Amino acid sequence: MGIINQMRSVIQWESPKQYQLFYKFTDKGDELKNASKLILQEGQGCIFTYEGKIEGVFDEAGIYDLKTDNKPFITTLKKIMNAFVSEHKTGIWFYRKADMLNVRWGTRIPITYNDPVYAFPVHLRGYGNYSLKITEPKNFFINVMAGQSDYFVDELQEIFLSRISQPISNYLANAKFSYAEIDSHIETIASEVQQKTDQIFEDLGFKLLDFRIEGTSFDKTTTDRINEISDMQAEVKAANIAGVDFAELQKLKAMRDMAKNEGVAGASMGMFAGMNMGNAMNANDSVDKSTSHSNDIRTKLKDLKSLFEDDLISEEEYQLKKQQLLDEL
Repeated sequence: MGIINQMRSVIQWESPKQYQLFYKFTDKGDELKNASKLILQEGQGCIFTYEGKIEGVFDEAGIYDLKTDNKPFITTLKKIMNAFVSEHKTGIWFYRKADMLNVRWGTRIPITYNDPVYAFPVHLRGYGNYSLKITEPKNFFINVMAGQSDYFVDELQEIFLSRISQPISNYLANAKFSYAEIDSHIETIASEVQQKTDQIFEDLGFKLLDFRIEGTSFDKTTTDRINEISDMQAEVKAANIAGVDFAELQKLKAMRDMAKNEGVAGASMGMFAGMNMGNAMNANDSVDKSTSHSNDIRTKLKDLKSLFEDDLISEEEYQLKKQQLLDEL
């Protein structure tokens, strides 16, 4: 080593970068011989290696004077650094002890589970933020960092996402939440996942201080299925309001669509479809009158208007049925 490195008197992490978890002090070499002081700021720690093995961990802020015996480990460090020659290599890694807050995350691969209500596979993506703290720097250094010169939190993302995706999938499968209930249970899902992964992350050397799911989305296939179900539910509700059987309503709609596609010839078909719908509604009214008078006519008028506004019956049918109901008042 050159004379500059041999005369080095201070070792410190002067300018930590944002989201940096580990930093290796090199000073263009690792044959530090005459360094006299190690300075640790609040929120910093240090790992010292000798010939590839971890010899000690500093976890208290302060100035460590290598010329005194005031710290047990410093004594060992001083003896090593005074005795070794160039083939003996040391390593000094600083690490962040302070909390790392509001780290963004998002699933790259959809989380898949079967919807318990509609029995089809759901492909769910999520995003949010988390906070972490290095609790076992030695474990983190060995299991995660593996001797890299620098380590930033974004390099932790793949490990993080691979560990949380399966617990989320398992929890959703067991919780029996349908796709429509996911957003209302986001906080519960996040809390359960954090509890289930605590030990996994602690074994790696860090702890999740906070885990949040801010939002979710479904892939196109799932969204298309959801839309189909919503449309079907709306039609079933419309049939109930009209007082007709759902299958009959589908038949009448098909006849009307056919009439629209057949031009002038279809006009008569449209009138026929309208007559059929009117007859179906009249027939249901007759049944209702013969069995019960509990249905209020004003409610029927409101329901009829809703059908007309939703374009489920024509204006002619609406006016005809409206007059029939008014005649019953």
